[in-house]
Amino acid sequence: MKTGSAWLIFNDTIDMLTKRIIPCLDIKDGRTVKGTNFVNLRDAGDPVELGALYAAAGADELVFLDITATVEKRRTLSELVRKIAREINIPFTVGGGISSTDEVSLLLDHGADKISVNTAAFKNPALISAIADRFGSQCVVLAIDTRQEDDGNWYVYLQGGRTRTPVLCRDWAIEACRLGAGEILLTSMNHDGTKQGFACELTAEIASSVSVPVIASGGAGTEAHFAEAFTKGKADAALAASIFHFREIQIPDLKNYLRREGISVRL
Repeated sequence: MKTGSAWLIFNDTIDMLTKRIIPCLDIKDGRTVKGTNFVNLRDAGDPVELGALYAAAGADELVFLDITATVEKRRTLSELVRKIAREINIPFTVGGGISSTDEVSLLLDHGADKISVNTAAFKNPALISAIADRFGSQCVVLAIDTRQEDDGNWYVYLQGGRTRTPVLCRDWAIEACRLGAGEILLTSMNHDGTKQGFACELTAEIASSVSVPVIASGGAGTEAHFAEAFTKGKADAALAASIFHFREIQIPDLKNYLRREGISVRL
């Protein structure tokens, strides 16, 4: 294993240039689920087994979202987080119902590397700064669920896509980064589960408006959709769920395709 400041700088440069592939585990009642446009959920498997499978297959990171924690007003399933963390060796982002730095500390102790905040951060923006000040901005992933309405604007939605706000997605992304968010997880509710491709125009708009990495989410259906997210969408990473859960696309095959398209990915 190489050590020393020169190697760390070199490795950081590689990370900035390469694009990341991130499977997402949406969790409900301890199981991985997947729906379309945030509804019609179906079972997709055991999250511990899936996490281990993706780590072994070459996923760059793993995201765990306890999608009903906020609505049910409870804490994220920390013991399940611990079980998954024991089976993987890649960066692990955890979100769902997190509303205090103490909860962040607990999840980090259970094996999370980064924390995703959404509804609680919108209602209490100071939470972003509190987490960033205590654990570092690199720990804070702001998840934005957004829907394009008939007026053409993209609005922020809360509580797992149940509640619309009058705030525009771009405005909230900019403000959250000012407060200390180190990354944006951007999910288009219009595209979620449709397999028709990512919201590339929106993703590019957000990526051009903030100075932190943007993860494209919602709509992956083909290998070409990932390439579009990285080129047209200017995303730093692309997240998907069902196409990985149901073996429609294998991560090694996807990375080989992206390399053939001239897109730098980790092997």
